[in-house]
Amino acid sequence: MYPDSIRHNESLIDYSLTVTKGQGIRRLFKPQARFFADTQEPFQPLQLQQGYAMLEWGMNWCIAAHEMQYVIIHSAVLAKGDKAILFPAPPGSGKSTLTAYLAFNGWRLLSDEMALILPFSNKVQPFVRPICLKNRSIALAKSWFPTGVFSSIATDTHKGDVVHLSPPAASWQGALQQAEIVAVVFPSYQADTNLDIYSLDQTQAFMQLARNAFNFGVIGQEGFATLTAIIEQVPAFEVQYNDLKAVAAFLEQEVLADAR
Repeated sequence: MYPDSIRHNESLIDYSLTVTKGQGIRRLFKPQARFFADTQEPFQPLQLQQGYAMLEWGMNWCIAAHEMQYVIIHSAVLAKGDKAILFPAPPGSGKSTLTAYLAFNGWRLLSDEMALILPFSNKVQPFVRPICLKNRSIALAKSWFPTGVFSSIATDTHKGDVVHLSPPAASWQGALQQAEIVAVVFPSYQADTNLDIYSLDQTQAFMQLARNAFNFGVIGQEGFATLTAIIEQVPAFEVQYNDLKAVAAFLEQEVLADAR
């Protein structure tokens, strides 16, 4: 799931994370997986077959809970060159399916789950990780990307069935390359809508972006000023769709083409 450049990196370690089997009778009867960040156990044990998904979710928890040097948004981030678009969205919006499609069609993945924005700037720090796909999206992705590297399926999680998909090599290679936010797009999959695009005013865009912020209430004025500056500088859209190719065409031919 992770390339050698990541797995064998000898740089300073920020977190020591482990997933272990449950103790006692739980090693034999309905075996469980337990996640530890150093000595802290932030989650209840899960079924053993959900262990890898638990590890990925635990990595997200570490960043959301501790990395307060960033303004953190629940958002995918993808870029062409050094021009990045934020895709903030709640669960069920189709965000990760769109993320996978773009990442395997010429875009660089910075993150599937969290935008790490440098305060008082429009720069975003990559947090490259496997893409978490759920339920019906799993079969779609496996048909679209037959050579992709997928984890085993974790069944019956709180999100349903989930699988993780390793992004293309170009995304891993750009894991240290920051990008400039040039637009904010709020995606929403609608089965009966080919492509509807709504331009948002600054108030609408700010409110939606703030609702997707992890640490807005913690970092206070720093977060408010950062999000305000982004919304004042870049366009924001709500996109309802059922055609990924149409979304990609809109992003490339209109949003990126108009980016300063």
